[in-house]
Amino acid sequence: MLESFEKVPVKVYKTPIEGSNAVAAEIAKLIKEKQAQNLPCVLGMATGSTPIFLYKELVRLHKEEGLSFKNVITINLDEYYPISRTAYQSYWSFMHRHLFDLIDIDPKNIYLPNGEWAKDTLKDSCTEYEHTIENVGGIDLQILGIGKNGHIGFNEPGSSLHSKTRVIHLDQQTRIANTYEFQDLNKVPKLAITVGISSIMKAKKIVLLAWGNKADIVAKALEGGVTEQVPASVLQNHDDCTFVIDELASLDLTRNKLPWLTGETDWTPAMIKKAVIGLAIKLDKTILSLTANDYTENSLSDLLVLKDSVYDINLQVFYMLRDSITGWPGGKPNAVIPAHPERSKPHPKKVLIFSPHPDDDIISMGGTFMRLHDQGHDVHVGYQTSGNIAVTDEFVTRFLDFAVGFEEMFGMDNKKSQTILAEARAFLGGKKSDQLDTSEIRTIKGLIRRCEAKATCRYVGLEDKNYHFLDLPFYETGTIDKKPMGEKDIEITMELLRKLQPQQLFCAGDLADPHGTHKVCLEVIFESLRRIKAAGDTWVKDCWVWLYKGAWQEWEISEIEMAVPMSPDQVMKKRFGIFIHQSQKDSVPFQGTDAREFWQRAEIRNANTADLYAKLGLTKYAAIEAFVRWHY
Repeated sequence: MLESFEKVPVKVYKTPIEGSNAVAAEIAKLIKEKQAQNLPCVLGMATGSTPIFLYKELVRLHKEEGLSFKNVITINLDEYYPISRTAYQSYWSFMHRHLFDLIDIDPKNIYLPNGEWAKDTLKDSCTEYEHTIENVGGIDLQILGIGKNGHIGFNEPGSSLHSKTRVIHLDQQTRIANTYEFQDLNKVPKLAITVGISSIMKAKKIVLLAWGNKADIVAKALEGGVTEQVPASVLQNHDDCTFVIDELASLDLTRNKLPWLTGETDWTPAMIKKAVIGLAIKLDKTILSLTANDYTENSLSDLLVLKDSVYDINLQVFYMLRDSITGWPGGKPNAVIPAHPERSKPHPKKVLIFSPHPDDDIISMGGTFMRLHDQGHDVHVGYQTSGNIAVTDEFVTRFLDFAVGFEEMFGMDNKKSQTILAEARAFLGGKKSDQLDTSEIRTIKGLIRRCEAKATCRYVGLEDKNYHFLDLPFYETGTIDKKPMGEKDIEITMELLRKLQPQQLFCAGDLADPHGTHKVCLEVIFESLRRIKAAGDTWVKDCWVWLYKGAWQEWEISEIEMAVPMSPDQVMKKRFGIFIHQSQKDSVPFQGTDAREFWQRAEIRNANTADLYAKLGLTKYAAIEAFVRWHY
């Protein structure tokens, strides 16, 4: 049944690491087969965040298992234009940093488009690159990623299915998505060199990787028609192509979104909830107004045999939604409510909110944060990373200038601060786009974010002892590229957990964060809790974990297990709390494809959730913050 929906074979893995490792094993097998035949192995390589885990595993296979790349020839898909090869953001630098410099490949076998090609001979250079692909015998295995607009390589929507290597004007959505590499959208090149769609289709085998927040475009590429508006859809016409994706990227596939259409379904309460809510949204009806005809006309007639009447099914789902709504996120004291999302006892609870960056607490669950404190719970916040790379250079000199003026105003010796300011101005004035900040400047940027976080906690009403800055080491690289989770990250987190022994824990389950920080932060928490539980700590059995989503997306309404409503006044109070983070306002570094400020994203997302509840027949609120419980 799946074949009637998914027009390309799909392999779904639990995590990007598992999927990447499987593809790395396939590549290793191909390399060894070619070695045994004394033949070269020609690999088409992709760049960006998607293949990073793949390249890490290939490097591991080389260093730990002796995989040799001496017979490998690589052909890269694309490159910004114009850009210096040595620039940190160039794909030449990317490939050498993540793969080529770490394996035994012959440098003469590495081919990449050159961002330094002369403009007047650019067309000839692109033609020569096509000849290079032909001269090495064509690509044996092409690795692809997919852009949120469906591009493969830099073949943007509208690219001809017959296109070859050429210069292309980058779609604005692509440039915004890649801003994280350059900090400033104005610094992102407007042009790129890319291998064309017809050239990609000549590869003997193609593997497309997609992780996280690519579910929408993955579904269009796999299940929609072939169209130049979704360049990846042309892969449906390839004889040997496979999509390798993680569970998040598979969420919009029919097998997950409407699984009852693909075969027999196990009608659990969660599946019934998903089906009925989806039906009501599709028909723009309240849940209690759905009829038997609505079910039968939308392939849900199987549900009609589960209950005595349609109304019983509707009522079951209506109650599930109703019971998720609570104004008491820490549990309602002195009340016995069996279906309430949280326990009444103990009250008050010790609550720990983990915030990956110094503003995720107020952006993602600010209303709940304030309500927990106002209702008497002992609320703590653990800021997991410094967030220092998301502060613009202008803020550094602004705050240093203030420090110098402050000391001068009160007759303090400010020679040291004047020296630091002068050095910072000199460095930032000549800073190149690919140059890392000095450790002093990164520390100052971290201090700016730390002060904003402290001010937010005081705004909510927390005492100074109730916020904790963890500064997890995996984050402190000074670049967008982060280290994987390490032992020190886990040790720091376990120490805070054991110190506080919370009964309620909130953490960011927003794995669509385009920079990966949220994902690593969540992995650190999960691993810390597993180890604490395995060690026999008794308190952890009574600690409930709630996941919130950040600035990038919201839970599907059928997934929500706790919905905390907000009044218009509470919405405004949350907005003012977000405003405290001035370094993240107006012009936000690394904001991904969404140009709106974080307070706008949060308000619109929370309002949309409230609107959905109302459309389904529940009470209309100004906004709702949503949570899903994680069991461990």
